[in-house]
Amino acid sequence: MNQALNGKRVAILATDGFEESELSVPRAALQKEGVEVHVVSPEGKGIRAWAETDWGDTYDADKALADAHESDYHALVLPGGLFNPDELRLNEDALSFVKAFFQAGKPVAAICHAPWILINAGVVDGRKMTSVPSVAQDLRNAGVNWVDEPVVVDSGLVTSRTPKDLDAFNAKLLEELQEGRHSGQHA
Repeated sequence: MNQALNGKRVAILATDGFEESELSVPRAALQKEGVEVHVVSPEGKGIRAWAETDWGDTYDADKALADAHESDYHALVLPGGLFNPDELRLNEDALSFVKAFFQAGKPVAAICHAPWILINAGVVDGRKMTSVPSVAQDLRNAGVNWVDEPVVVDSGLVTSRTPKDLDAFNAKLLEELQEGRHSGQHA
């Protein structure tokens, strides 16, 4: 357990179709360091994972999106998967929740297809980021300097490509969480 992270709270925003490892692995890494983690879903109900090629387990949600507020958390994690971010990027409440973290200068970590949510939230222009390759052009079109690297950090925004990058993603997420607020974020 890391004393600097003890007492920190992190929200993981997800809905049905999130990539299982992209929620379960960061959650475990955070909890191991003494971080309290809440899974936030649009309805506050259990959400079904996508486990690479088929539907996986159902994960309990700790909170409904309507009951979650940026001020309750020190950072936000956005897992990927194809269906999950595609649905969340059309959810105005989810976009407002995400924007609030950027406005407050708090760390946000997004992996795989999750940067789609950030594009729709209007928080990516001028940033350096990575993602799953199929989202690269969408990010470039939104003004991002897209790079093909395991993990990229830009003023508190942590991005990674796929589950194979989770070790690097988690390490940077923990580092940014320890650093806290960043003043250079724009929303």
